Amino acid sequence: MEAVPVPDKADVTDSGTGGDDGSAPPASGSIEGPYLAPPRMPVLEGARGVRFDFNDGARVMVPSLERDGVPWGAQWHVRLSDHVTGNVLFDARLKGGTVASTKKFFVPFRVDVWLEQPGEAPEQVLHHDLALSGRPVLVQLPVGTLGDTLAWLPAVRRLAQESGAQVTCSVSEAILPLVMGANPELTLVGHDRMKAEPDFTARFYASYNIGLFFADKDHTRQPTDFRHVGLHRTAAYILGVDPWNDAPPGITIPDGELPPVAEPYVVIATQASTQCKYWNNPGGWHEVIAFLKKAGYRVICIDQKPYHGTGYVYNHIPHGAEDQTGSRPLTERARWLKHASFFIGLSSGLAWLAHAAGTPVVMISGFTHPDNEFATPYRVINWHTCNSCWNDPAFQFDHKDFFWCPRHKGTDRQFECSRLITGTQVIHTIRRLMTDRGLAGAEHGAPVSV
Repeated sequence: MEAVPVPDKADVTDSGTGGDDGSAPPASGSIEGPYLAPPRMPVLEGARGVRFDFNDGARVMVPSLERDGVPWGAQWHVRLSDHVTGNVLFDARLKGGTVASTKKFFVPFRVDVWLEQPGEAPEQVLHHDLALSGRPVLVQLPVGTLGDTLAWLPAVRRLAQESGAQVTCSVSEAILPLVMGANPELTLVGHDRMKAEPDFTARFYASYNIGLFFADKDHTRQPTDFRHVGLHRTAAYILGVDPWNDAPPGITIPDGELPPVAEPYVVIATQASTQCKYWNNPGGWHEVIAFLKKAGYRVICIDQKPYHGTGYVYNHIPHGAEDQTGSRPLTERARWLKHASFFIGLSSGLAWLAHAAGTPVVMISGFTHPDNEFATPYRVINWHTCNSCWNDPAFQFDHKDFFWCPRHKGTDRQFECSRLITGTQVIHTIRRLMTDRGLAGAEHGAPVSV
């Protein structure tokens, strides 16, 4: 059989790793931080001792041919290709060892292995196209943050629905009660249980790791930079499913049919993990709350903390809002959201929870581009100012810098992206929402113009 030409070494997109004695590479060698490593040895066994799987990319292990009884000159011929595009990704001959694909996201891999011995026709030992239907597949959501989990979980559901795979998905124990039982296509497990079970990853045909890979310039973990496609869509691209479906995940809300209060109310969430995420207009929340109360709504704040900040800067619950902050179950916050007339908040986890609860969302954010979050007709951004730095690949977000503002930190333009979003602009959006949904209160103030 003739060898298929492959690009020069500099252009080869997949490379062999591990020793030439047939040993696997170290289990943690290609795993980043919070993810459980796949088993050291590929899970599936083929003929002649060849093993393979699709855990953390395509992996193929071929036993050493440098042993007694093997003719001199015998060699393995291993090829990885994309069976949809037809591109050959890796093609090489070796005496033994492990080949692992560079790409760790979903690729419709084809794995071919031949044994070539002098004077004989090549023997095809393995020909396998990745097929997830009916197979156990692991998807790891490594973080415990609410927004990331709710943003990514729908793509995991679509993987199960579109492929027919038996998908196990890891989530934070704090979030598990919120989503357990409401996503029947998935087997959801907590991080602690997964880590406590020996050889947990040894049962899976394929596994995929979801995350925001800031430094992945070679696109080994994600097919496209998450800053180009948005927080939720990056999971869909990694898993190879429809990225344009903004449907939220299912959530469980105990006593969800009973509203917490009888009067009409609006839920707000004003806190964030860093200052760039806040609505930094000094009077914005006060103007909005005054408008809502005049329109006949109670205003309920459901942040975890009534104040948050660092050093000499702290952000407090706005005056006039009723305090329902505290370390409460997420299901309780979801109940407040489900029965609210609408939600007003930032690009934060509680906005994603409101979306999952089916509540109309007014989202105020300048540091993210609107494509970064789920679609809402009530997204508020001021295009007259600096904006969308989070989605600019020229800047890497610094989680340790509470005052991160990559373009204007230390100048009078710092945080102008949200500081120049006025209360007037937000109230205009709220009144448009009221008009669209037939809610009381739109008559307060000037007529709505579109």
